[in-house]
Amino acid sequence: MHTAFIALGSNLDEPETKVRRGIAALAELPQSRLAAASSLYRSAPVGYADQADFVNAVAQLSTALLPQDLLAALLGIEKRFGRERSFRDAPRTLDLDLLLYDARCIAEPGLTVPHPRMHRRAFVLAPLVEIAPTCIIPGIGPAVDWLERCADQAVVRIGAQ
Repeated sequence: MHTAFIALGSNLDEPETKVRRGIAALAELPQSRLAAASSLYRSAPVGYADQADFVNAVAQLSTALLPQDLLAALLGIEKRFGRERSFRDAPRTLDLDLLLYDARCIAEPGLTVPHPRMHRRAFVLAPLVEIAPTCIIPGIGPAVDWLERCADQAVVRIGAQ
């Protein structure tokens, strides 16, 4: 079994409910078990700012799925939730990002692990550190150290999963 961390985010159509349902969908993935889920967090949008705040979380999976198969499953869940990719950083019903897969560094078409911007985003790091306080981002360093570097980014814990 492999350990994978997945970031979840939503800012459309009852985002708290969407993120909770997204976590439930992750728990139903084949050959996988939901090992942990963070609290929910609220954060301002990044990039395209003219949109509602996001609700974010991170889930930890124990999975036998290979990275590309896991990514395909995540994209399938997004599609079931009505995700549309109209432009970069657009509002979304549910966004699922594969952050980490074991301690591997992967650079393949359509898949980069660790997620290339995760260490610069408090809305990813705060929920990640909540469920995996000793997490090391391969090639980057301890997640908790990077969270401290993102102290200027407002992230508010809004509720337990």
